[in-house]
Order: sequence, then C-alpha cells, then structure tokens
Amino acid sequence: MRSWVYLLGVPTAGAWQAEPPGRSVSAMTQLPTSGPGTRAWLGLLVVLGPVLLVSMDGSILFLAMPRVSQALRPSADQALWTLDIYGFAVGSLLIAFGNVGDRYGRLRLLLAGATFFGIGSAAAAFAPTPELLIAARALMGVAGATLLPSALAVLGELFTDPRRRARAIGIFAATFAAGFAIGPVVGGVLLERFWWGSVFLVNLPVIALFLCFAPVVLGEVRGTRPGRVDVPSVVTSAVGLLLATYGLKHAAAAGLSAAAVITGVAGVAVLAWFGARQRHLDHPLIDFRLFRDRVFTVAIVTGLLPLAAWSAAAYLASTYLQSVLGLPVLQTALLALPGAVVLTTTCIVTPAVVDRIGKRTALLVCHFSIATGLLLLLPTTVTGGTGWYVASTAVAGIGYGISFAVVAETAVGAVPPERAGAAGALAETSNEIGNALGIALLGSLAALLFRLLGPGLAPTLDETLHLPGLAATLVVDARSAFVTGLHAVAVTASVLHLALGLVALRWLPRPTGDEPAGAVRGEEVGAR
Repeated sequence: MRSWVYLLGVPTAGAWQAEPPGRSVSAMTQLPTSGPGTRAWLGLLVVLGPVLLVSMDGSILFLAMPRVSQALRPSADQALWTLDIYGFAVGSLLIAFGNVGDRYGRLRLLLAGATFFGIGSAAAAFAPTPELLIAARALMGVAGATLLPSALAVLGELFTDPRRRARAIGIFAATFAAGFAIGPVVGGVLLERFWWGSVFLVNLPVIALFLCFAPVVLGEVRGTRPGRVDVPSVVTSAVGLLLATYGLKHAAAAGLSAAAVITGVAGVAVLAWFGARQRHLDHPLIDFRLFRDRVFTVAIVTGLLPLAAWSAAAYLASTYLQSVLGLPVLQTALLALPGAVVLTTTCIVTPAVVDRIGKRTALLVCHFSIATGLLLLLPTTVTGGTGWYVASTAVAGIGYGISFAVVAETAVGAVPPERAGAAGALAETSNEIGNALGIALLGSLAALLFRLLGPGLAPTLDETLHLPGLAATLVVDARSAFVTGLHAVAVTASVLHLALGLVALRWLPRPTGDEPAGAVRGEEVGAR
C-alpha cells in the first residue's frame, strides 16, 4: 500500500527527493514542525470507513453465495460474475480515477464515489435477478475505484509530518488487508440472523457517517500530472478483460461453443490492441517497459498471484464447509477467523521483520508458505476436514500478509524515482485484478471439473443439491466432484506459487554488505 505514496504524491519520510518531477499537490509542499492534531486523526478514522468497505466487499460474498444461489438461481457463470465483476471494475479503473482525482479534487471524488457505492450497495441488497445483482456489483466496483486512491491522497493533507504520515499510511494498509480477511467472517455473522442482502446493507451506515463527517474534517487535495487520462485505454483494458473472462467462464460452465470461442478470442484481441497502444503513448495507462526489470516483474506477479489463490480458495472452501460438510454459516465464519487473524497480524509485523531478514527472504517465505497452506486442503473429504481447512488458512495467511505488506514497496524500489508513480499504480492494480482473476480462472477450473465429474444434473453444486427428489448416491457424487475441483484448484495454485518462489530465488539479488537487509535493487536495464 505504500506505493500509493508515490502514485498520489504523498511522500513518506525520506522520500521527498523521489517524488516524480512535474507533479505538485496543494497543501503538501511545506513541512510544518508541529504534528497533527485531533482533526487529522479523526480524518484518518473517517477515511478508514470506506477503505475497509472497499476491501471487505471483495470477499464478503464468499459465504453468502449459497444463499444467493438459493434465492436468485443464477447460472454457473452468473454466480462467478457476481463474485468477480467487482474486482475487475476496481482493478481496471484505479489508475484512471487517480488521474481524475488530480484534476477535479480528491475530496469531491471521494464524496461522489461514496454516494454511488452506497447506491450500488442498496441496489445489490434488493436485486431481484442475477443480472441486476451483477450490475449493482459493477457499480460498487466503479465507485470503489474512486475511493482507494483519493482516500490516501487526502491523508497527505491531514498528516504533513513525514513520520506521522508514515504511521497513518501503515494503519491504512493494515485496514485494507484486514478488510479482505474479515469479509467472509462479517458475512457469516450477518447471515446467521438476516437474509443475504444484509451483507450489502451493512455498508450504508458507514457510508452515511462518511458523507456527514468527510466535508467537515477532510480538506480538498488537487495535483498536477503530465498528460490526460487516455479513455480508449481505460475502455479497452476493461472490455478485453471482461470478454476474455466471459469466454473462459462460459466454456468451463456450459462446454466449448462457438459463442465462447468468439468471445474469448475477441477479448484477447482487444487486450493485444490495448498493449500495442500503450507503447505509443507518452503517458500510458500501463507502462509495459517496467516489466523489463526482473525485480519489478516478480513483485507485480507476487501482488497478483496470492490474491488470486486466496480469493479462489476462500470462495470454494466456504462452499465446501456449507454445502459439502453441511456446517451452519456462523460456524463457517468462525472457522475462517484464525486465518484472518494471521493474515492481518502478519501484514502489521512484516515491515519490522523485513528490516532484519530482507525483502528477498520475505518474498520467498510468502510463496512457499502459501504453497504449503494450499496443499493442506488436500486431506479434506466429503465427510470431514475442518481442521485441515483451519491449518491451511493459518499457514497460507502468513504468505498473504507478507504479500500485502512488501509487494508494492518492492515494485516501487525496483524502478527509478521518476517512474515510481507508474510502478505503484501497477502494484495496487495487481492486487485487485488478482482477486478477480482467482475466481474467474481458478473458479472456472473447479466449475469445469464439476461439470465433467458430477452427476450432470445442474452446473453448480448448490443447484444440484436443491433438485427435488435427488438420490443419495447422486448427492455423494456431486459433493465428491466438488471436492475434486477444490483439490485441483489447491494443487494448481500451489504449483504456481512454488514456481514463482523458485523464480524469485533466482531473479532477486541478495543485498550487498553495504545495503540494508530490506533493500532489493532493480536491474539496470533498458526500462530505465
């Protein structure tokens, strides 16, 4: 999360010389000697509300999807879209809205984003059809993309002292990580007493408080950036991702068809055009030249892959606990709590640990602990496995927490100071896109295996189990097919993390004797 400091023009202690040239932010060019008062800390508290909601809503549906499936009867690909359209919208628009906030004001964008986030939450809570639920989730994602960059930029106006600003940014980062972790827990607690729409209505009181207090305690922040937002790049990146993902999901859920192939190929073609366009822009949405640096590449993939593994495993494991083992939703939520605590705690303590062991070692621990944690899901069966699930989330939670804490700073440190903003933008975007791709790609793998190995009566486990008069043997077959899909996803994600860990072992340089342990230098390549 500290990469947003560079992306948004909010320098931390010692980073003033690293601020990209040609960019200024009002109310941040002078360093007062006095620390922040009550207004600053109250402002931080106000800002953390929407930040927590944006991250929490990326995972809060994991436990609610069985209830949603019962109420709205979505198809297999509609269920997956309900889960990951939010992450796609947030991830694809983060960079664009960072530029918009510079031009029209961060506070103004924050207030507008919070308003639409609340509208989207209310619409999702009372959506009568899967299509309207997906549309409401998309609106929430667009609004969420306005909140994250603007919220942190506003903190720079509140905390002008570098040390206190660094502390505020650390709290911001920990809150963001905690939101992902506690989303399923909060959802489970709400579902124990209320209907599935309550997981969205819980956003409204927080949004209402934010809209009341933000204009009072927060100040407006504007910045100047070179170039304009390239609208065609924003549109093509989002459309390409959605088309390619739709083709993959449709093929996994319903089988290979002309529509799936045409849509998938069209999506890949649009993404290729997007990539080619970036190379000819003076100020591209994504600067692909940065990927010439191996350290930067490892950092970005590390930002994407753990979130992909976490989102897919959390969603499938929640369905496993409820629909396979038949556990009540509150017990399912409580079983997720140890992993959430480990993830959040690791995120908080990692910066201090990295100072001793270095980012290289931390990234290796990140990938190998996630790989090990995922493999602990393999002993789960249709009759039991809660202990293995808790152990899996706890071990993997160490790696997820490290990923949140060090990826962005590693990416920013691997590039020259004048490119820190672009590196920071990609680091944060990789988190959100990873969250969405995990369900889109790994979730599609599980859906494909269920379609091939299951009874073939319905495309999802929940739909199959709610068919009237279903024979006991078919229930066992359906649950066994789902568990096989869960195991396949765990093995696939584990292998990917092991491979990335080995790549990191080879590519990341060891710190030299005159460098601090936390230093990981980028390579001197053409990207510079």
